[in-house]
Amino acid sequence: MRPSHADLLSRFRSLNVPGDPLLLANVWDAGSAAVAAAGAPALASTSAGVAWAHAVPDGGGLGREQALAAVGRMVTAAGPIPFSADLEGGYGRTSADTAATVVEALRRGAVGVNLEDGPRPAEEWAAHLAAVRDAAEAAGLGVFINARTDVFLSGGASEDELVDEALRRGRLYVEAGADGVFVPGAASASAVGRIVAGLRAPVNVMASPGGPSIAELAGLGVARVSLGSAVAEAAYACAAGATATLLRGELPVEAPGLGYAELNAAFAARA
Repeated sequence: MRPSHADLLSRFRSLNVPGDPLLLANVWDAGSAAVAAAGAPALASTSAGVAWAHAVPDGGGLGREQALAAVGRMVTAAGPIPFSADLEGGYGRTSADTAATVVEALRRGAVGVNLEDGPRPAEEWAAHLAAVRDAAEAAGLGVFINARTDVFLSGGASEDELVDEALRRGRLYVEAGADGVFVPGAASASAVGRIVAGLRAPVNVMASPGGPSIAELAGLGVARVSLGSAVAEAAYACAAGATATLLRGELPVEAPGLGYAELNAAFAARA
């Protein structure tokens, strides 16, 4: 039996510990969620991966109902562990739209959400986050809001300027009701360390090749480390590479991984 929403939320909150980060796998459909759930303390979706699974581009290509339906399938596949849904910018233009999307995701079993500011002014996005907090409370459903700021992904400034803007936005978002702040693209130890020190909230970063190790991120006080769309990218790269090899008239080299029998048995056990 799946634990109650309140129990799952409490467990999820307890996992976001500065200095002992939650290592959060990002999934994109029911199958990836079922496989990744084995031994994982919690799961999260990647909006890019979910969009690609529907053969549409990330960043607005996926519709609200498609996104919510995917959340429900992934939650079911994840089983009795907390699930956080990446809901991009809330799939709507107004704060009421964002709040309605989040409440519906909670009703479908998510206990956490990622919400990204993108190019919006910080004050405007803070109002969206406040509306989400109010709507969740009115619905009697708690939520862990992980407020993502895209300043490092946008670039165009020095690291010091990007850190200052991430801190300005992060503080506004926490004041508006966010539980944590996600700063993808912040890859240097100096930037991550300054962001963690400057925010009174758990900080989530995306691990990246060449960046600080998980142990180093823990030492900097990071509370959550995720992979974003990297695993989905690797899965699609494997499919594209194997197909290209076959079309050259060659047999693909068998990659190490889960075999037919193992996968079939894993899914049969959940049926």
